[in-house]
Amino acid sequence: MSRVRVLVVDDSATMRSLISAVLRRDPEIDVVGTAEDPLDARSKIKELNPDVITLDVEMPNMNGLEFLEKIMRLRPMPVVMVSTLTQAGTDVTLAALEIGAVDAVAKPAVGMPASEAFADLADKVKSAARARVRPLEPRAVHAHQGGYQVDPNHILAIGSSTGGVEALLTIISAFPENCPATVITQHMPATFTRSFSARLDKMSAANVSEAVDGAILKPGHVYVAPGGAYHLTVTAGRCRLIESDPVNGHRPSVDVLFESVARLSRPMTGVILTGMGRDGARGLLSMRNAGARTFGQDEASCIVYGMPKAAFDLGGVERQLPLNRMAPAILESCAAHGAKMTVA
Repeated sequence: MSRVRVLVVDDSATMRSLISAVLRRDPEIDVVGTAEDPLDARSKIKELNPDVITLDVEMPNMNGLEFLEKIMRLRPMPVVMVSTLTQAGTDVTLAALEIGAVDAVAKPAVGMPASEAFADLADKVKSAARARVRPLEPRAVHAHQGGYQVDPNHILAIGSSTGGVEALLTIISAFPENCPATVITQHMPATFTRSFSARLDKMSAANVSEAVDGAILKPGHVYVAPGGAYHLTVTAGRCRLIESDPVNGHRPSVDVLFESVARLSRPMTGVILTGMGRDGARGLLSMRNAGARTFGQDEASCIVYGMPKAAFDLGGVERQLPLNRMAPAILESCAAHGAKMTVA
């Protein structure tokens, strides 16, 4: 396999040097150039034809978000955002993931070694190089048009990773205010999950929040696993945050969530969305073996067809569906027996 060609875009010479040094340690990556702002980057893209761009959020002449929009409209290619840990930086990075950035990493905090802050940067860049990047188009929101009787005991568990921000926004924005109790593990830095939960809450009729330990699972509520320190599990109808080692290289882990749901004696649905790796495959199979309905995002609509493929190959996926058909199928599977629903 040829080496991944990367262009590093950042207005800080120090940061360009740090990012380049970290990436050059990986023998599968070739840093072909750097750029100090979007105008410089535009000419370097034409000249160097990189496979992936790392893009700073805040830059002179044109901010990273504006530049990303132009890239995704005119010359779609994989982009990994590099963000500060400020609230503004987090919000802009989430907007970038909606627009089409494949992934994001946080810049090192004061006193933090770059090697520690950028520990997963090379893996994210290589994953981005394999991503399916599509031209920027308005996201279709399929609003729920009719009422239905939700089974109050039904639990919906969703797992996602790379590309999951867009996928989850598409699905959760279609949920009605009486949606099934929903738990989500999305691989995401700790500083991002609260803002992401707020973004989902704003776009959905349901009540979306970052999960807290002991929260009672209720219809009409969506609980997002906090990033970084805990695994989200479900026990006796409550969210539980567990401090333990990463699983499949992740904390929170989709497998840990799915396995906990599989142990419940109640109706359940499991969904695995776009993402790199195998996290969630084993857990989704456990859910299916326990009687759950299970869905996997299909290859054509995935940014990275890794996690859904692993789950499908293992036998955990009952039905594969494109993203734009996922919400209606999920809601139908969670409806009370005999209840009627209408989903546009």
